[in-house]
Amino acid sequence: QVQLVESGGGLVQAGGSLRLSCAASERTFSSSSMGWFRQAPGKERELVAAISGIGGSTYVANSLRGRFTVSRDNAKDTVYLQMNSLKPEDTAVYYCAAVTRRTSSYYYTLRQDYDYWGQGTQVTVSS
Repeated sequence: QVQLVESGGGLVQAGGSLRLSCAASERTFSSSSMGWFRQAPGKERELVAAISGIGGSTYVANSLRGRFTVSRDNAKDTVYLQMNSLKPEDTAVYYCAAVTRRTSSYYYTLRQDYDYWGQGTQVTVSS
């Protein structure tokens, strides 16, 4: 069974940094377009960042640019989300997701494009 496993979440003070990792259980994900989403209590799940499977094109939500970056290491079947200058409003459960039914030449910004999801990792930023 295909799995995406996030790690790297935790409790951090405002201004700190975290790097989230998303490891795929199958090599097929190494060329899939991937995304990071987050969901805060009482809010809808929102896209944080996305990366194409081929070429490494990236997207980061406008409000997070300059603080968050997304990258991948296909040799390790792992996608990363580097989060710097964290703020209390970044507190949420962070999920990684994969697009397997569309070309991996692009990144995808719509939740419905993603068909595999990890279980999520909690990020809590204290003030």
